[in-house]
Amino acid sequence: MRFQRFTSVGALLLASLLPVSRPALWAQSAASPPSQQRPTSTPYTGDLSIFESAGRDQRLHIDGVMKALAISPGKNVADIGAGSGWFTVRAARKVKTGTVYAVDINPEAIKYIDNRIQKDQLHNVKTILSKPDNPELPPGSVDCVLLLKTYHEVAEPVALLRNLRSSLRPGARVGIIDRDGNGVNHGVHKEIVLREAGDAGYRLLEEHDNLVVDDDMDYFLVLGVK
Repeated sequence: MRFQRFTSVGALLLASLLPVSRPALWAQSAASPPSQQRPTSTPYTGDLSIFESAGRDQRLHIDGVMKALAISPGKNVADIGAGSGWFTVRAARKVKTGTVYAVDINPEAIKYIDNRIQKDQLHNVKTILSKPDNPELPPGSVDCVLLLKTYHEVAEPVALLRNLRSSLRPGARVGIIDRDGNGVNHGVHKEIVLREAGDAGYRLLEEHDNLVVDDDMDYFLVLGVK
């Protein structure tokens, strides 16, 4: 519970009603500052076909990205911020008997992907309408995760990463591909991502910026649980 500032009379009255055995807890709660949210970009809700630009496979070096995340037949993958399902369908074909979870907070994206996988007859994809602070993945369900140009839109990044942890299998790899920015310009500084990931219990395993260079501002981080 978060407490607001009280007048001296109100504080004394409240203090008289609190159990005398917990003064330390009261002092800690009264002194706790409100949580600070860093700037984030507004999640995209426009035409999803924009993500299907010609040549994106080559620009992103998608085979190299999958190799860095150890995406291979039989593995389970989570595509968080799946959008149009561009990465989802490629991962689904790669894992074959494995499962790909297409995760997004936008109901229209989920409908778009459901129609796409039905048309493409991909039976190993499951869509999940998630929350800003929780991907809603099943416990112990995934070996590999990718947030592709999505992290700068995540309103509760530390909470999301913390809630993701229960879904990760031992040795799981979490990839974040984004671009340098101030949060509101569809990018976020790499150092901020690493700090937030550390707060959520992750460590940096590898960097593969050379795989995702649309310009000098893109980066690719591969994280693992500490």
